[in-house]
Amino acid sequence: MIVLASASPARLALLRNAGLDPKVIVSGVDEDAFSAHTPAALALTLARAKARTVAEGLDQGLVIGCDSILELDGRAYGKPESAEDAAERWKLMRGRTGRLVTGHCVIDVAAGREAAETGTTVIRFGMPSDEEIAAYAATGEPLGLAGAFSIEGRGGWFVDGIEGDHGNVLGISLPLLRSLFDELGHSVTSYWQPR
Repeated sequence: MIVLASASPARLALLRNAGLDPKVIVSGVDEDAFSAHTPAALALTLARAKARTVAEGLDQGLVIGCDSILELDGRAYGKPESAEDAAERWKLMRGRTGRLVTGHCVIDVAAGREAAETGTTVIRFGMPSDEEIAAYAATGEPLGLAGAFSIEGRGGWFVDGIEGDHGNVLGISLPLLRSLFDELGHSVTSYWQPR
């Protein structure tokens, strides 16, 4: 059994498209209660907290916890709190390059083992006008998304390019996840569902 400790529709869709059929159990972890010395360390800390919280209530399965954070000038940016916050964030990001860091943690509940690592993808933001930024923020899409953008949605119009794993920007890196499964002695192909 695979369990996704996340409410993210993008993570769930990515895993389903890649052959898994995870059960979703949202951790309910208060992300604001955690801090770390770098954005990458914070993403990993939150991924571990989410996976561990969900794993505590289970006696078997592989639990996947993830958390994404945008790093800009060494500072961590999570989800914007309002449309105004999202618009201000976009004014700061436009024309610049940031790093989307996603912490991944997999726990083998029955074995009591975990493997964790971060994936990083470089994001080159475009130059949307103030009007475009206001229109995007008003859609509500940036709310609830690390970095206030989604490359597979309307935010994709304003991202000029990425360097690295596309899935990592969506919230879960399949190659990284496969290596964590391997580290725990599990082959991802054994969890593939029939089409």
